[in-house]
Order: sequence, then structure tokens, then C-alpha cells
Amino acid sequence: MKKQLLITALCGILAIGTMIGCGQKSPTPSSPTTESPGRETKQPEKASSKKQKITLNEVAHSIFYAPMYVAIEEGYFEEEGIDLLLVTGFGADKTMTAVLSGDADIGFMGSEASIYTYLGGTDDPVINFAQLTQRAGNFLVAREPMENFQWGDLVGRNVLGGRKGGMPQMVFEYILHKHNINPASDLTIDQSIDFGSTAAAFSGGQGDFTIEFEPSATALEKEGTGYVVASLGVDSGYVPYTAFCAKNSFIEERPEAIQKFTNALQKGMDFVNSHSPEEIALSIENQFSETEIDTITTIVTRYYEQETWKENLIFEEQSFTLLQNILEDSGELKERVPYENLVNTSFAKTAASNK
Repeated sequence: MKKQLLITALCGILAIGTMIGCGQKSPTPSSPTTESPGRETKQPEKASSKKQKITLNEVAHSIFYAPMYVAIEEGYFEEEGIDLLLVTGFGADKTMTAVLSGDADIGFMGSEASIYTYLGGTDDPVINFAQLTQRAGNFLVAREPMENFQWGDLVGRNVLGGRKGGMPQMVFEYILHKHNINPASDLTIDQSIDFGSTAAAFSGGQGDFTIEFEPSATALEKEGTGYVVASLGVDSGYVPYTAFCAKNSFIEERPEAIQKFTNALQKGMDFVNSHSPEEIALSIENQFSETEIDTITTIVTRYYEQETWKENLIFEEQSFTLLQNILEDSGELKERVPYENLVNTSFAKTAASNK
């Protein structure tokens, strides 16, 4: 029973999320940009001493997104004059709905959602302006240690997977295809279990392997019912797993706010790239109050060592191409979208140049 409670509590951190508000200090002036290699951006609004109120809807609340929480906890949004309200959306579909409806100014999720929305037809596309993670954040967990694990070991086995069309499942299938394994016939992938519940199901005896985000993977290891044998982030390569986006109309109306927001994020990226996992864990500890600091450190170290976070926030064209390759490989993409239609790198480039 104690083991089951541990799994449930730790998984809840990822699946449920939290709602966070940030206080404000006097803003620091930034240099808005009007250039974009893809999309045109209108002249920015006049610089103002007023706080820029921003509602950010994140797809989930996870240590995977450490640079964003560093930016909150170290006061970088305050320094930039951003009055930030952070809301957890409980899934990319809900986060995208919040952005489209205007309930959120900025969304943080997998960029595949912007592609689906664009192809669905819209006069006001959702534009990706800052990429946070460059690797997938989930891991393959087995029931026993497997020091020499090969992806071929999954043939004929039962794996607890993710929902159809979601990035975790698509990245998993992409890796299987790379190793000439047919996801539909060479193994059984159970996609019937809700996100956030797979670790508890695995702990209860279901499946031979499970695909888990943190803190679930570490929780399974701590209780001795699972062992991380592979990183989907490492084996899939540099994938633009998550990015910040906003409706094109919002970007055109409030470019200064987008720039200040991106500047704060870049400071968070600089922090994680210049500090140890232990220091990063201490910085974001308040964001995960239900998780022990040693567990946070273990998880941060795992992500840190596989180069999960970029040095900058620039969403490169080759990354967008790889994303569409993965979507196409999974049968989820009916037609490709031009990079310049959905990506604006001007804000990220300006933030990077201000370092």
C-alpha cells in the first residue's frame, strides 16, 4: 500500500500540475525586434513602465521544464516586468484550446498542436516563438535491470504506451521504426491507460515495460518495481519536444511583451547551462514541494546529462522538419506545413544576443 501511495503521489505532480502566480518588480527595458526570418512582426508598442500581464498555460507541471521554473523562482520574469500567471492545462488539447479562446496569452506544449490547428484551418495561426526542450523527456522502464538493453528486446512483449497522436507515443513509434520494429505487429502496446496512471498500473503488475516521464520513472526505481533501461530522448535524437507559442494576432499586438517574456526564459536557460544539477534542483524546489530534494536532484541530473535543454530558445528549421518527419511516420500528418508559417525566431534571437 505504501508503495502504491508513493507512485500515486509522485505521478500526481506531473499529471495534475499547479497554478502559480508571480509577483512583480520594476521592469527592465528590453529591445523588441521587428525582424523575423519567417513571419513579419509589426512595430512594437511603445516601451512602458507598466507591468506586462501574461497568462501562460503549460501542458503539464514537470521537472522536465526546469528552465521555465528557474526563470520564475530566480525572479527573471519580474526583472523583465512580466506579471506572470502560470496555469496547468492538463494536456496539449486543453492548452491549445485556452490559447485559441484567449483564456491564455501564451501556450507551452508540443509544437505538433500548432501544426494540427493550422491544418484544421484558421485565419489566426498559433506561432511558435521559443523552443525549450530539445529531447523527449520520457524513459523506458523494465521490470528487471537490463544493462545491455536493445530495442529488439521489446519484440513479443507488452508495453504500456501513450495515447495515439501524442508526442510520447509518436516518438516511441519513431524509435521502433528506426530499429525496424513494427509497432502494430511486433509487440503489444497498451494505450488504454490514462496519462499519469501507467506507473501505478505497472507497479500493480500490468505490462512488461512502461514508457514514463519523471517523476514516475524515478519513483518506480525507488520502490524497486521498475528500472530505467533506455531514454527515448537519447534514442530519438534532438527533437523539438516543447515550445512556447501564441496567436499571431497577439504577437503582432504585443511584441514587447513577447520579447520580455522570451528574455526571461533565456535567463532561465543560461542558469541551467551554467549551474550544477544540485543548484538547479534547489532553485526549482518550491515548484515541487511534494517531492524530496534528492528526488528532484536525481531527475534534474538525468535530464541534464542527456542535454535536454538548449543553450538558446531558437526553433531551428531542421528541428521543425524532424518534428514533421515524426508526425508523418506515425500517420498523423496529412500534409506538411512550411516552417516560416508557424515559427518566428526573431524574439529568441534577440534574447540570445542580449546574453
